[in-house]
Amino acid sequence: MLKQNIPAAPIPNIDLGRTFDLRYENDEVHCEPLGKLADFFGRNMIAHRHDRVFQVHLLTRGEVRLHLDEQFYHARAPLFFLTPPSVTHAFIISDDADGYVLEARQQLIWRLFKSDPSGLLEQRLANPTCVELEPSGNDGDGDARERRQLLHYFDLLGAEFAATHIGRELNLVALTRLAFVSMARLSSTSTQTPGKVLRQVDVQIFQDFNQLIEANFKQHWSLNQYAAALNLTEPRLNDICRRVADLPSKRLVHDRLLQEAKRQLLFSSVSVSEIAYDLGFKDVSYFSRFFRLHAEQAPGEWRDHARTRAA
Repeated sequence: MLKQNIPAAPIPNIDLGRTFDLRYENDEVHCEPLGKLADFFGRNMIAHRHDRVFQVHLLTRGEVRLHLDEQFYHARAPLFFLTPPSVTHAFIISDDADGYVLEARQQLIWRLFKSDPSGLLEQRLANPTCVELEPSGNDGDGDARERRQLLHYFDLLGAEFAATHIGRELNLVALTRLAFVSMARLSSTSTQTPGKVLRQVDVQIFQDFNQLIEANFKQHWSLNQYAAALNLTEPRLNDICRRVADLPSKRLVHDRLLQEAKRQLLFSSVSVSEIAYDLGFKDVSYFSRFFRLHAEQAPGEWRDHARTRAA
């Protein structure tokens, strides 16, 4: 069987201020809880980029499998990974992952670079990086203090972003500058190295599989259909997914369905039955069983709890 032609889709550009919450589309700084964004975008983020934006993920709990430019990392919290403007990246965060996502307009960070006569800030922050923050050595040493400070800066950023106090924008800019300087210091002492080496052909197949899922998950394609479109056997496809993402292929398909169900439950007012039919379920009771199996709550119950948390 010939492999299905999968057109090379443009790598999507995601801007939190313009994609997630239009209230902040003109802000220089945007900081959201990681869990809140995971409910909207999902925990399996296919390849994307951020034009004119520096983005930082700070994980206080959980782990990430990350493709950052041409490197692969498997890192455990506490950690941060920095994505400069237009750098392509993709990642999967664990179900228990929590923390913050910070976006800063490139002009703000460029001003920070220009204010440093040594040039070290730009040298250490202009390239993508992933740094684990697990303490090592004496808890009183400089690195340990810097790690604690960085975590504290993000707590302050999260609280300030959610508030409406006078001087909010000024504080957000000041805290962002402090956080970036702290990350530059920690990057200089980090021994973090990329994780296991993956064959580029496997990475490409995994990305093609995600692209096919995006196009066909509402049609409930079988794993055999996905494998056939990629000119693979089901076991081979599953093996690639486990090596690249440490997840079975079936889990990736189900996660995409679950992600879309959660997004519609949280951000729309349509009924559970309408969501079920939109997602290709012919039987609402089967959709409810599917959702309860994977989310451990009935759809309506999950919607009530999620909206309470978001309020």
